[in-house]
Amino acid sequence: MTEIKYNLIRQLGPSVFRAIIPDEIVNKLNNNIDDIVKDKSKSSKLDLGKKLAGDVTQEFHLEPEFIKSSGWLGFLGTCVKKWIELETTKSITKFNVQNSWVVRQFQNEYNPIHYHSGHISGAGFLKVPSSLGTHTQKSKADQMNYLGGNLQLINGSKMFLSPSTINIEPRVGEMYFFPAYLMHCVYPFKNSNEERRSISFNAFIDENIFNVYGKG
Repeated sequence: MTEIKYNLIRQLGPSVFRAIIPDEIVNKLNNNIDDIVKDKSKSSKLDLGKKLAGDVTQEFHLEPEFIKSSGWLGFLGTCVKKWIELETTKSITKFNVQNSWVVRQFQNEYNPIHYHSGHISGAGFLKVPSSLGTHTQKSKADQMNYLGGNLQLINGSKMFLSPSTINIEPRVGEMYFFPAYLMHCVYPFKNSNEERRSISFNAFIDENIFNVYGKG
């Protein structure tokens, strides 16, 4: 039989860009967050709990000066620039971070299905519990396609050869970039008193690159 030549085309739907946050930036972020947590006055000032979707212990935004000085802004901009070049062969000239915030989640807490504002968004992990627990019904462990504490990205509905979700197990230092309109959620985890700490952002890029419909 003649050898068949083939390649697998990337699945339809929005792409997701994965990058590793440098250890130096992870440490700067965590140290700054730890300082904010200890300072009740500052924690209150930066609180975002009433504006975000999560039912979690604490959510607060990072100060613009720190976002820049820590290298976080530069990291985000570099990653988004590379992602857009890979997807469109175009080079962005604009990268404006609307906001960046931290979510401190503990056992039994969760973030329901939601989406963000802006053009580009993302979520990364700064702290992950040593154990996220298991399913209550052990027999279902192999049937379920997610575990507690996972980030789940959602697009469309499940069809033949077209999965509608991507499930991401949190690992410290991993950062996932996706279009801001992409629905996503975080499941509650069990059997741990440790913190699951994540970081997110919203940003705008060049309108002529983002707007694929043209002037219309």
